Amino acid sequence: MAQKVPFVQFNNDLKFPIFGLGTWKSPPGEVTQAVKNAIDAGYRHIDCAHVYGNETEVGAALKEKIQEGVVKREDLYITSKLWNTFHRPDLIEPAIKTTLCNLGLEYLDLYLIHWPQAYKEDEGLFPEKDGKTVYSDVDYVDTWKGMEKLVKKCLTKSIGVSNFNHEQIDRVLAIAEIKPVTNQVECHPYLNQKKLIEYCKSKDIVITAYSPLGSPDRPWAKPGDPQLMDDPKLKEIAQKYGKTTAHILLRYNVQRGLITIPKSVTKSRIEQNIDIFDFELKNEDMECIDTFDCNGRFCHLNWIKDHKYYPFNIEY
Repeated sequence: MAQKVPFVQFNNDLKFPIFGLGTWKSPPGEVTQAVKNAIDAGYRHIDCAHVYGNETEVGAALKEKIQEGVVKREDLYITSKLWNTFHRPDLIEPAIKTTLCNLGLEYLDLYLIHWPQAYKEDEGLFPEKDGKTVYSDVDYVDTWKGMEKLVKKCLTKSIGVSNFNHEQIDRVLAIAEIKPVTNQVECHPYLNQKKLIEYCKSKDIVITAYSPLGSPDRPWAKPGDPQLMDDPKLKEIAQKYGKTTAHILLRYNVQRGLITIPKSVTKSRIEQNIDIFDFELKNEDMECIDTFDCNGRFCHLNWIKDHKYYPFNIEY
């Protein structure tokens, strides 16, 4: 049975489902079926990005489900992201148009600046010299002004940021005609983002939580890295509720009012992950999970920490 997912309201009065399917690291050969399974299970929010290299396959699934009459376009909430090599203002509109073409859509529901730091233009998605990423000095504030034009041209309904710290959001808000509706960041009990959430809330910006399960399949994971899903204290809480650790992790973020986007390509897990709206974690369990925080960032990109706009050199 398809699950019904609650909505959050953005600062532009548009609503957005609090739960969605992430597609980072979903292989092109598997992601079409994953998105179809997700829509059948009740997901209406699909989180995409140009750099994931699979938007054409996501688009094939959307097209099929719309043609089958399972959903209409207006039932779906599709997010994508502007990659770091397209921050220069003249590259922003062509970038969203490429994404729209790949997804087979006329508009996005949400378009984000994927990271605050820009990479050198016109040399592929990961420009390198002598094994080091080559940077661009484009300021994300100028990129934001270009993002606003996309809303005015009806290419996207809402715009936001991703992986921005609070000082970077302050700089955007100082020049913004259209406010970011969300900041999409890594968020789970080992990195609960309490201060950033409080800051964003004070600015009427919703947090979207990526890697809510701790991104065990991140490409740079090393043997011996802590595995969030195997945390014995989490397993104990899961047993108490007769749920899986994944259920507890996902419920934790949703219960904090965060849009939550776990990735999976496995049908059974896609269906299980969304099955979190029939229970609530007690306050004492929420507080207990809060204590797990250890600044345990899995998606740190510390190989580019010398970029002037690297976001994680300050506390939040």
